[in-house]
Amino acid sequence: MEAQYRNHDGDTSFSSLRVYLNSLSDTPSRFSRRAVSVSTSYDEMSRVRAVSGEQMRRTLRWYDLIGLGIGGMIGAGVFVTTGRASRLYAGPSIVVSYVIAGLCALLSAFCYTEFAVHLPVAGGAFSYIRITFGEFPAFITGENLIMDYVMSNAAVSRGFTAYLGSAFGISTSEWRFIISGLPNGFNEIDPIAVIVVLAVTFIICYSTRESSKVNMVLTALHIAFLVFVIVMGFWKGDIKNLTRPDNPENPSGFFPFGVSGVFNGAAMVYLSYIGYDAVSTMAEEVKDPVKDIPMGISGSVAIVIVLYCLMAISMSMLLPYDLIDAEAPYSAAFSKSEGWEWVTKVVGIGASFGILTSLLVAMLGQARYMCVIGRSRVVPIWFAKVHPKTSTPVNASAFLGIFTAVLALFTDLNVLLNLVSIGTLFVFYMVANAVIFRRYVAVGSTKPWPTLSFLCLFSITSIFFTLVWQLAPRGPPKWFILGASAVTAIAIVQIFHCVVPQARIPEFWGVPLMPWTPCVSIFLNIFLLGSLDAPSYIRFGFFSGLAVLIYVFYSVHASYDAEGDGSLDFKDVESLERINIVLS
Repeated sequence: MEAQYRNHDGDTSFSSLRVYLNSLSDTPSRFSRRAVSVSTSYDEMSRVRAVSGEQMRRTLRWYDLIGLGIGGMIGAGVFVTTGRASRLYAGPSIVVSYVIAGLCALLSAFCYTEFAVHLPVAGGAFSYIRITFGEFPAFITGENLIMDYVMSNAAVSRGFTAYLGSAFGISTSEWRFIISGLPNGFNEIDPIAVIVVLAVTFIICYSTRESSKVNMVLTALHIAFLVFVIVMGFWKGDIKNLTRPDNPENPSGFFPFGVSGVFNGAAMVYLSYIGYDAVSTMAEEVKDPVKDIPMGISGSVAIVIVLYCLMAISMSMLLPYDLIDAEAPYSAAFSKSEGWEWVTKVVGIGASFGILTSLLVAMLGQARYMCVIGRSRVVPIWFAKVHPKTSTPVNASAFLGIFTAVLALFTDLNVLLNLVSIGTLFVFYMVANAVIFRRYVAVGSTKPWPTLSFLCLFSITSIFFTLVWQLAPRGPPKWFILGASAVTAIAIVQIFHCVVPQARIPEFWGVPLMPWTPCVSIFLNIFLLGSLDAPSYIRFGFFSGLAVLIYVFYSVHASYDAEGDGSLDFKDVESLERINIVLS
C-alpha cells in the first residue's frame, strides 16, 4: 500500500524537479483524496501534535485567558468605532448597539468554547474546520485568517506611533520619514512600528507565561485609563445629551435613527469584540481546559461588554450626538473644553496601552495558527517546531513577526485597514457551521445531507435578508420582505430542530440552545459580511485564489506524502463507516 504514495523508487513529491512534475500530473486524484480528508480529535491531540517535537507547557489558568481576551478585544479602535457609530448611525442608543453586538459576540464565543474544550490544541478555527469539513476548507480559512492577523497587526503597530505622538504632543511626521522613490501608500517609513513589533515578537518567543504576565500588566493599565475616561465622562457630562441634539432640526430622543440605526450601529461596533478567537489558540497551554476555557473566553467577552457600554454612555453624556467627532470622540470632546485639554493626552496614553495588548494577543494567536497548519504539512513542517527551552512555536512566531514588521515599516495605515476583517468574519461563519455539523452528524451512523441542506438553506436566507437590508430602498415593501425573510429563517431552524436529532452530546461543555445559538452567529456574520466594502471582497478573492494555488502546487502533495509515510491519516466517509461497524 505504501508504494502508492511514492514516486520513482520511494522518492517524495519534492525530491527532484522531475519527480515533482510527475506528481503534478497526479494532482486531480490527490486533490480528490486529500481535500475533504478529515482529521480526528484523537489524531490532532496525539500524532499531529507530536510533529512539533517538544510540547507547549500547560501554564495558563482561567484568569490568564480572561486577561488575554480583554487585551485582545479592547484596542485603540474602540475610541474611533464608538464615535463613528454614534454620530452616523445610532446616536445615544449606541449603548444598545453595544449590548446587541456583545450578546452576538458571546454566542459566537460559545461555538469556539465547545470546540476548544473538546479539542484543546493550538490550531483554533483551523483545527475545528479540519476535523469537520476537511483539509482544503481548513487551509483556505486558515490562510485568510493569518493574512488578516498579519495585516491587522501591521496596521495596529503603525497606529501606536500616532497615539503615542498625540500623548506627548509630538507630530507623527517627526517619527516617520518619506522615501520619494516608493509609490504613495508605501513610502512613509515608520521605524517605531518596527521596533514595537520586534519587541512583542521577542516576548512571545521567550515564554507564553511571561507573555501573559506582560499582557496582565498592560491590560490593567489600559483598563485603569478607560475607567478614568469613563468617570470623567460621567462627571463632566450632562444626562440631557442622551435625548437632545445640539441642532433642533436633527432627530431627537434616545433612538434618533430608530431601530434600523441601532442595528446598523451594532454591525459597526461588533468588530470591536473581535479578539476573543485568539484565546482559543491558547487551549493547548491551559492547565485545565474543561474549567478554564469556558470561564476565560466567556468571562472576557462579558467584562468587555460592560466596559464598552459604560464608555458609550459616558461619551453620549459628554456631547450631543450631532457634535461628536466621528474620528476622535473623546479627544475632541475634552479638547473643546477649557482646562480639560490634558485629558486628551490621557486618552492617547490609554490607547497606546490598548494597542500593545491587542498586538501581543494577536501575535500569540497568529503564531499558533501557523504552527498547527505546519503540523498538518500543508505548509513546511519547519513552522510546526516548538523550541525545547521556551516551549513556544519560535519559528512561526519569528517568521510572522518579521513579516509583520516589514509591512508595518512601509505600508500606510489606510491601505492595511481596507484589507482587514473579512477573513475573520468568514472564519466565525465557518466555525458556527462546523459546530452544528458536528452535533448533528456522526459519520457512518447518520447521513450528512439533512444537516448540509439546512446549513445551505439557512445561509441563503440570511444572504437574501442582508442584500435586501443593504440595497432595497426604504419603505413598506422593504420591511415586508425583511419580515418574511426573518420568519422563513426562524421556520427553517425550527423545522430542522424538530426533525433532525442530535447525533452527539458534548461530554464536557456544549453550546446552549442548539441549534439556535450558532444560527444567530451564522446570520450575524453574514449580515456583517454584507456591510463590508468592495476592496474587502477583492482582497478576500485574491488571497483565497493565492491559497488555492499554494494548495494545488504544494500543500496537497506534501500532505499526500505525509499520509504515505504515516505522519497523517486519511479518513473519508467510507473508511469511517467501516471503523464504526467494527467498533459496534
